[in-house]
Amino acid sequence: MKAKSEILEIDGAGQILFERSKRAKNINISVKPFQGVRVAVPYGVSFDKAKQVAQSKRSWIIKHLDKMKQVEQEREAFTKNSIKIDRADARKKLVKRLNALSEQHGFSFNKVFIRNQKTRWGSCSAKNNISLNMKLVRLPDDLIDYVLLHELVHTRLKNHNNGFWIELNKLVGDAKGMSIKLNEYKVFLM
Repeated sequence: MKAKSEILEIDGAGQILFERSKRAKNINISVKPFQGVRVAVPYGVSFDKAKQVAQSKRSWIIKHLDKMKQVEQEREAFTKNSIKIDRADARKKLVKRLNALSEQHGFSFNKVFIRNQKTRWGSCSAKNNISLNMKLVRLPDDLIDYVLLHELVHTRLKNHNNGFWIELNKLVGDAKGMSIKLNEYKVFLM
C-alpha cells in the first residue's frame, strides 16, 4: 500500500509535506501561515514526481515562505498586544451598527449570530440570518461597516455576481478596494 504522506526536504525551502489527495487533479503546492508548505499529490502520481515539480518551483516556494513568516510575525505581535475580546461587548457594538446600517439603507435580516471564526468575517444564510465574527471589533470602523453592508447586500443578492458588486459599490464607494484592504487583516482571523 502506498504511503498517504511523506515529509521531504527541499534545499532552501526546508521540510515539505507531500500528501495524497483524492480531490487533487494535478500536483498542487500551497504555503500557509503556521502550517508551512504542502504538496497535494493526486493518486497515480509518485512522490518522486511531485518532489521534482516542487524542486522546479523552489524559488516560488521560498518567496511565499518569506511572506508567510512575515504574516506569522505580524499575527504574533498582534496577539501579544491585543486585548481579549468580550463576546457580549462585541455583540452589542456589532448588532447596534448592523441595525443602524440596515435601517439607513432599507435592508432587513432575520437573526444575528456572533461567532469566533477562523476563516471569515461574516456570512449571510439563505434565510437571511447574518453571522458576524466577533474579531470584527478589532478592525477600523470603515471596514466593520464594509463587512456589515456586504452581508446586508447578501440579504437581497445571494452571490458575488456583477449586480452584487454594483449594489455594494453604491453603499461603500470602492467595494473591491475595501475588499483588498480587508484582506490585509485576514491574519487576525487565525
